[in-house]
Amino acid sequence: MNHEPIIEIKQLNHYFGKGELRKQILFDINLTLTKGEVVILKGPSGSGKTTLLTLMGGLRVPQMGSLKVLGQELVGAKKQSFVKIRRNIGYIFQAHNLLECLTAWENVQMSLELHQGYSPQTMKQKSLEILEVVGLGSRVNYYPQNLSGGQKQRVAIARALVNHPKIVFADEPTASLDSKSGHDVVELMQKLAKKQGCTILIVTHDNRILDMADRIIELNDGSLVAEVVI
Repeated sequence: MNHEPIIEIKQLNHYFGKGELRKQILFDINLTLTKGEVVILKGPSGSGKTTLLTLMGGLRVPQMGSLKVLGQELVGAKKQSFVKIRRNIGYIFQAHNLLECLTAWENVQMSLELHQGYSPQTMKQKSLEILEVVGLGSRVNYYPQNLSGGQKQRVAIARALVNHPKIVFADEPTASLDSKSGHDVVELMQKLAKKQGCTILIVTHDNRILDMADRIIELNDGSLVAEVVI
């Protein structure tokens, strides 16, 4: 595996609220994610998993310590740096967040519309190709209401990966799926990530998918408490 660091976190602390209501959520986080690895982040509800994921994904502004994503320091960075970083990241959430008024391929194409330089024909072609890869070639014109939970999550994966991002963050991607669909969805993410050489971080409570990771890290009460290399 390539050990090029993609995310480097040192002594990261994070707080919510101000004054007397100020509460520390993350404590002295030190973590490195390298190119092409699949990492699972687990821990009980309220342990800070989603907060850490949104900080790494440039969706929340880090306050203290050091957080480098693709070599860019985000602590103290300007707004443009966050926008630039987010263009290299694919996001998959528990709620697939598909727009009900758009077909499967139109939902995927929305991700491409954030990037300049693609013609409408190219965007449609890329959207159709990735949907074929995730096994939905016959469902490209279906609206979300006519897709199963697993199929919707596959559309969300296609949308996240169509730009060949360097990093994919998935927050509880199997929570609403049955055991087989959940395993299939993560296996699909794993295969596409290896093919594209991107790093995947999955936040999950789902013990059924732990075997899919290269590494498992555990967060408890805002601190990293354990790490297991598979």
